[in-house]
Amino acid sequence: MSGPECCSNPPTLNPSSGAGHVQKLGGLDSYVTGTPSSKLAVLLVSDVYGYEAPNLRKLADKIAAAGFFVAVPDFFHGDPFVAGDASRPLPVWLKDHGTDKGFEEAKPVTEDLKSKGFSAIGAAGFCWGGKVVVELSKFTNFIQAAALLHPSFVAVDDIKEVKVPIAILGGERDQISPPPLVKQFEEVLKAKPEIDSFVKIYPGVAHGWTIRYDVRNEAACKRADEAHRDLLAWLIKHVK
Repeated sequence: MSGPECCSNPPTLNPSSGAGHVQKLGGLDSYVTGTPSSKLAVLLVSDVYGYEAPNLRKLADKIAAAGFFVAVPDFFHGDPFVAGDASRPLPVWLKDHGTDKGFEEAKPVTEDLKSKGFSAIGAAGFCWGGKVVVELSKFTNFIQAAALLHPSFVAVDDIKEVKVPIAILGGERDQISPPPLVKQFEEVLKAKPEIDSFVKIYPGVAHGWTIRYDVRNEAACKRADEAHRDLLAWLIKHVK
């Protein structure tokens, strides 16, 4: 994760982007969108660039339009990674923002959602967030379904501990979770038929393609949209 690929195509953060608004959830500022009356919630856990990334909020709005209440917490407390900051390269930034800390802070977010009456919660994690979500998926009391999109830091041993339905969306050119590793994840899940799973490797795409695509590039938008449709179908199937 310390290579240049994870830092490519950094988004231009925009705190006013999206159709939703920011409110506290589990003690964290969170971008929320959708109707609370749905009783079905989806937690999106960002990559290192955080919850103000416009493409991520756009995806949250898209999921909300399908009937979910969607929350994107600020696990970095206003301190997202800044690409090109020589004084604080990614390994240094990660010391302040480990995925273990993200997992611990995600727990009260899920509890807060349950206290508000949400009867089922799904979680999708992108890059850094993939590790947070896989940790949530090792238990049955936090979320009902998980999705990992071009995850970072996720190991085969993590997948062995998964206890809820899980989707893994990998990229053909992803060097952080390359296809051979994603195939290993798939083999582990095949050996666990009691856990529903969906594993797909998308052709021609690199790490981060689902949220760090160039909105001016029609092909990149189409590839991201395919993954978004698959993610939404997975959430509709299992968060109910």
